[in-house]
Amino acid sequence: MGESPTWPDWVKAELRRLPEAESAGRAQVGHDPLRAVAARYDRRHRRVVVELANGCVFAFPVDLAQGLAGAKVADLADIEITPLGTGLHWPRLNTDLTVEGLLAGVFGGRVWMRSLAARGGRVTSAAKAAAARRNGAKGGRPRKAVA
Repeated sequence: MGESPTWPDWVKAELRRLPEAESAGRAQVGHDPLRAVAARYDRRHRRVVVELANGCVFAFPVDLAQGLAGAKVADLADIEITPLGTGLHWPRLNTDLTVEGLLAGVFGGRVWMRSLAARGGRVTSAAKAAAARRNGAKGGRPRKAVA
């Protein structure tokens, strides 16, 4: 085995300050009300339930989340909270989502979110079908007026 490296004095000083900095950082994050303190998979409703440090609880359907849609129950149930409580990690699925993003309705990357929006636009209802028929009888969607 080789000798341990000889560090410059400034590196040694920074290394001595590391525990104090870590403690201060953890204390600051500990006051973040949006920090996750518990998370579980609700098999019956096929959603993830997250409890926050401020006592609030929120849930989201797994089929909305990139990396979780279509996953097996055992994989969905294996949820870890990141050390600072700012994210959720599914080790079996290699998927990570931020608590802040989930609360803002961000369930994945740009392409994933775009595909969710496209699916929403394709949803048909009786009212939407009736409106399409009325517009079709009038010759389709009205053209925009030229200014």
